[in-house]
Amino acid sequence: MNWDITYRRKITDADTATACIKSGDRVYIGGGAGAPVELICGLMRRTMQSPDLPPLRNVELVHILTFVDAPYAAPEYEGIFRHNALFIGPNVRDAVHQGRADFTPVFLSDIPGLFLDGTLPIDVALVSLSPPDEHGFCSFGVEVGTTRPAAEAARIVVAQVNRQMPRTFGDSFIHVSHLHHIVEVDHPLPEVPQGGSSELHVRVGQCIAEMIPDGATLQMGIGSIPDAVLKNLGSHKDLGVHTELFSDGVIDMVEAGVITCARKTFHPDKIIAGFLFGSQRLYEFVHNNPIIELHPTHYVNDIFNIARNEKMVAINSALEVDLTGQVCADSIGSRFYSGVGGQVDFIRGAARSKGGKPIVAFLSTAKDGTVSRIVPLLSQGAGVVTTRNDVHYVVTEYGVASLHGKTVRQRARELINIAHPKFRDELIKAAHKLEYL
Repeated sequence: MNWDITYRRKITDADTATACIKSGDRVYIGGGAGAPVELICGLMRRTMQSPDLPPLRNVELVHILTFVDAPYAAPEYEGIFRHNALFIGPNVRDAVHQGRADFTPVFLSDIPGLFLDGTLPIDVALVSLSPPDEHGFCSFGVEVGTTRPAAEAARIVVAQVNRQMPRTFGDSFIHVSHLHHIVEVDHPLPEVPQGGSSELHVRVGQCIAEMIPDGATLQMGIGSIPDAVLKNLGSHKDLGVHTELFSDGVIDMVEAGVITCARKTFHPDKIIAGFLFGSQRLYEFVHNNPIIELHPTHYVNDIFNIARNEKMVAINSALEVDLTGQVCADSIGSRFYSGVGGQVDFIRGAARSKGGKPIVAFLSTAKDGTVSRIVPLLSQGAGVVTTRNDVHYVVTEYGVASLHGKTVRQRARELINIAHPKFRDELIKAAHKLEYL
């Protein structure tokens, strides 16, 4: 049977497609800008009483960060849906804090394995795909990282085929024969506002740019500091990218000839990522672009694959760093804020790269300058995402602290030197009280 006949037979509407979801199922929802909006709407309508369908109860919804509304996390759906966040986004943070949703701490590199080895078996995967090509293969487009493995592991795959989903290369395809229900849509992908760079962010970016050699391969996320770094790389040559995600800032560097990937030692001439989100300009840039390859995160974030890139520079952020170098990046005290993500994967991968540099970067203060991010001790209940043993470089707008191979006394001094000047005296006093100095 021709694939197009199979494809047409599977086309239905969102309500019919999501009728396959039963009470007690675990349902994966595609992440990032690849969240299947129409299928989520169908799922929500599924909660309405129907004479033909039994009411839903105790459905677990699993996903990473998404950039669309999460109505299933609202209080009125308690008992019907319970969200399990593998990375906490703003749309589910209140539900997690109020105990109506769960949080699973996990490295991004480990998430596909949870699905594939049956630790978190998936009953139904709701995914968003590009239209099929002439061979019947749809691309996962902007979110391959954890979505392709979830679809591979799921008992049932429900696909939202969006005419506006870009077609990306890499390990990013699924054949229509593996789809159980298809809902065709034609709407723009969610766009994510780009972080503006203040003068302080620019200073952090300048510090980091000076640490990056020509021919380096970069990992960075989205936000003000990554954007500031990219803006300071205009005179660099033959940079590459191997990262869990990227956004619009990469486009200008490619078009300027700064990012060529020509000197990469792993996947030369290719930008490697797991997922991406940004503006419509980004989605148009990656569509059918042979320099872009997206792969699942157990491949992209594998520390040994990361380390195969010589001069690997990993740039990650933190909420707090204590005077011994412990990094908290996922919680504010005992309140979970985001997740582990790929920070540890890339910190460790860059550390093992020949000429690699793992960097933790942030502004020295928070809350309009009233709170130091460099602290004597992490807040009570704060989680350690990156251990003091893994940290090499910490960067703020006041410079670079080099911690690897340093004693606790040396570390404390290095970190105090890059703290905001108004907090340095109290940090020195605290360090003496803790007998670090």
